[in-house]
Amino acid sequence: MRIISRKALREFWERHPDARGSLDAWYADVKTADWEKPSDIKNTYANASLIGDDRVVFNINGNRFRLVVLVRYKYKMAYVRFIGTHQDYDRIDVATV
Repeated sequence: MRIISRKALREFWERHPDARGSLDAWYADVKTADWEKPSDIKNTYANASLIGDDRVVFNINGNRFRLVVLVRYKYKMAYVRFIGTHQDYDRIDVATV
């Protein structure tokens, strides 16, 4: 998968250094993934939450943080839409972010 954008992840771990290892591992996994449908994600990330057909919420760093990704299976692209704490996550509409 092609991931847009690593910059968002980097900016987040600069503010939350304890998230870096988990985000680096997630990035490496997804970069080599070949997701064709939502169930492909669930096969690897059983705790991921599927929101509709195109959005996925990943638990990061032992569920301390949330990562929302918009997935375009046809184009093999994953767009980082949000990364934040649970408190930040509670203030967004995951279906539209």
